[in-house]
Amino acid sequence: MDTGTPAVDLLTAMLLPLADAGRAASAQAYMKTTQPFLGVPVPVLRRTTRELVRRLGATGVPERLELATGIWSQATHREHWYAAQEICAAAACRGRMEFLPLYERMIVEGAWWDIVDGCSRPLGQLLLAHPEPLAAMMRRWSTDPNMWKRRQSMICQLHLGADTDTALLEEALCANLGDGEFFIRKAMGWALRQYAKTDPEWVRAWVAAHREHMSPLSLREALRHLGQAV
Repeated sequence: MDTGTPAVDLLTAMLLPLADAGRAASAQAYMKTTQPFLGVPVPVLRRTTRELVRRLGATGVPERLELATGIWSQATHREHWYAAQEICAAAACRGRMEFLPLYERMIVEGAWWDIVDGCSRPLGQLLLAHPEPLAAMMRRWSTDPNMWKRRQSMICQLHLGADTDTALLEEALCANLGDGEFFIRKAMGWALRQYAKTDPEWVRAWVAAHREHMSPLSLREALRHLGQAV
């Protein structure tokens, strides 16, 4: 896989002809980040990332982890971080514990909703594959001083549907009741709204039990599709 050129530089060279300065400025303004954008649409970024993986021969799990870690570490633009997440999303990488330290880095170093939310699906897959250690970790994260870890503890099961560990979900939600941070309140409502698609009665009961401690934002999100007044 070693070409003599850092992978992030190869990726940048592949992306630059596809970049749009206007899109880059708009994306950075929307995301409110100091990290600049190149201005490449997400579908194009995904195709280009897949081409980079093929070009470098990073088809195995260890090679993908090495490539994603290198790109994450040396990123200069937001699309580099998105590409690192895309490399980890391959079917062969799902549920692999060796990726967990990188996901934690993404959450702590990324420290913004787009990156943190992008880790929810792979962490949910890890939770399914390794329920005991991951559930224990998410319980720790639910009370962590790092806001983004707390957010992740609530949203890591967004994609699990009937496989949701409701005891873990409840513990993460209860640990963050009363938190005034927007991104925590939003995550609480989002997690409940999403699980309501699977078990609306569970969500109704949970909201009824904790309503007085929930913010209006969390309530609105949780009840959005349940036909109940806030």
